Amino acid sequence: MTSVLNIFDQDAFGVVELNEEVVQKIDYKPQLLGSLNLFRPIYSRSRFIAIAKKEGKLALIPTSQTGEPPEELNLKGSDVRPFKTKRLAEGSTIYAEELQGVLGMPMDMAVRDMQAEVVDRMADIQDDMELTWEHQRLGAIQGIVYDSDGTTVLENWYTNWDITQPTEINFALGTPGTNVRGKCKEVERGMKTAAKGVWTPSTEIHAIVGDTFYDDLISHPNVEKFYLQWAAAADLQTAGAAYGAFSFGNITWHNYRGTDDGTSISVGTDKAKFFPVNARGAFQVGWAPAEFEPYVNQRGKEKYGMILPDPSGRNAFRRVEMYSYPLFICTRPEMLYSARGR
Repeated sequence: MTSVLNIFDQDAFGVVELNEEVVQKIDYKPQLLGSLNLFRPIYSRSRFIAIAKKEGKLALIPTSQTGEPPEELNLKGSDVRPFKTKRLAEGSTIYAEELQGVLGMPMDMAVRDMQAEVVDRMADIQDDMELTWEHQRLGAIQGIVYDSDGTTVLENWYTNWDITQPTEINFALGTPGTNVRGKCKEVERGMKTAAKGVWTPSTEIHAIVGDTFYDDLISHPNVEKFYLQWAAAADLQTAGAAYGAFSFGNITWHNYRGTDDGTSISVGTDKAKFFPVNARGAFQVGWAPAEFEPYVNQRGKEKYGMILPDPSGRNAFRRVEMYSYPLFICTRPEMLYSARGR
């Protein structure tokens, strides 16, 4: 009698078809940092990605006579270092006993049901994968990328580039007379000075902030006064919605919503993290190829999915697995400012 799991051996469940079609059909669930398109992708053919960091200092160009060779661009100070991408992997086992009753269906219906089971499992794994990517993005915009335990450091971009982490700024939001716009200017000037050439006309400052910081900010007398003077009180009222966003002091403020447990992915409730958007090369993400045939030495992709048989030959189960090999990079950690509300 044909095993119910032999359905997986149909063309619909080839490794290539799963990776290229089934996995890609799972809807992407956007998260804030992912939706901002901060990270320029690098599709590597190696698990190692070499990053060249240049000081980017500006220099005056001397005048010269017609016909003379131009001044040579000075690339001194370039620092090229290799970094290894991180391996993320999760799988789920579909046991034969879970599929009882499917064999009595017409073959096309059975395959559709099996496909639905595979897609459901892959969707659950992809949810975890996207959550992990967001966790590592959150680390990169703060300069230190942690593993899932929140304590193991995967990459410290401050120490990687021998940069001293900027001192946290006290916004003193508990004091009614605080010049909040002046605090914003302090952040803006510091970030622009540290940018050293990566700041462009389209560069913006964004901040993700915890609940207490955000509530204190939008209710601060000097913030409210500013909006009332500019006849934009409705904007501030809209910003007052939970997990809202608004612009003030040349900064776009996001009340960041992390995971419901408040710990896996979160910003401290009285904290703010500032980072540039559209700053040339400040954030990048490397995607490396999978460690299996036929992907070795091929151009990397965001994720890889596959179905694996029961190696015992008893057809007791099939494994669905997903792999990803990212490196979330910050090349300008000196631009990353932070603040507390009180």
